[in-house]
Amino acid sequence: MLFSTKAEYGVRLMVELGRRAGDGLPDEADPVALSSVAEAEILPLSYLEHLVAKLRQAELVTSVRGAHGGYRLARPASQIQMLDVVQALEGPIAPMECFHEVREGRVLCSHEADGDRACATRLLWTRVHGGITKALAGTTLADLVEFADQHAVREPVAG
Repeated sequence: MLFSTKAEYGVRLMVELGRRAGDGLPDEADPVALSSVAEAEILPLSYLEHLVAKLRQAELVTSVRGAHGGYRLARPASQIQMLDVVQALEGPIAPMECFHEVREGRVLCSHEADGDRACATRLLWTRVHGGITKALAGTTLADLVEFADQHAVREPVAG
């Protein structure tokens, strides 16, 4: 299953906001201008504006107006699951077009409506969906921020 650049760039945006928020509460963090995220991550500003609107609608980020305005996380990074981020940007996760998740985690296959037989591949796509969902739900923004900080390229210290 391939996610689009919406998920890729949106997650990178969230990681950058998480890195700049530090360990404090989100309300205490300075708002981050999207232009600085675009520059740091080498991403198109106009695309980030589109993505941040979706993240704001999903209540994952908040905006601050004014000369020193920008965006910041709506809650601590440890409380933001990547499942919420990806679904806010991509919509429902479905490994196949015929796959539809309904309430209480039940899965329907549109092919089953074609006749009275169960879809032969439903078990496979249900397991794929479950694996992806579990991985995303089990990964927080704090996990990604920590990983990014540990693997950041550091400038050598002149001595």
